[in-house]
Amino acid sequence: SLLPTARVAEHRVSALDQLRSLWQHAEWADRCIQGALAGAADLPTEILREYAHVLGAEEVWLARIEHRAARAPVWPQVSFAATEFLGVQVREGYAAALARLDDGSVDEPITYTNSAGQTFTNTLGEILLHVALHGQYHRGKINLMLRQEGLEPAPTDYIAFIRGAPAARRKS
Repeated sequence: SLLPTARVAEHRVSALDQLRSLWQHAEWADRCIQGALAGAADLPTEILREYAHVLGAEEVWLARIEHRAARAPVWPQVSFAATEFLGVQVREGYAAALARLDDGSVDEPITYTNSAGQTFTNTLGEILLHVALHGQYHRGKINLMLRQEGLEPAPTDYIAFIRGAPAARRKS
């Protein structure tokens, strides 16, 4: 099972610990989606495109955090096999980046230029929260598209991740 072992809720969690938890959820959710897509005999192009975007956006934001060039564009046009490789790179990159942080890091300003050439500054915490929320939005779209194609969606609810038990499912 891809679900982690259930854990007891702690009383007080720092912002950094919460962001780490959200990223661990994103890693888990990406693997859930990857597994669902791997099980599709004939994966529609639009679904693959949406999943590649999740990973491409995660990579672009990681590159901004690390002040380097991105290894993939926001909307990469890649094969399913390439998404597996990109997913590993992104997961390893975020794990390493998050391991280096301390509680004060979430307020660190990150200045970057977006794909439209505009320059912005956001805190590291704002960026990490955005990456988590952005990915979940697109995973929801992927699951809707899978369902519309008659394929099995991959429930990626945060609470299912935290409690280590699958989300409730409606019987068809």
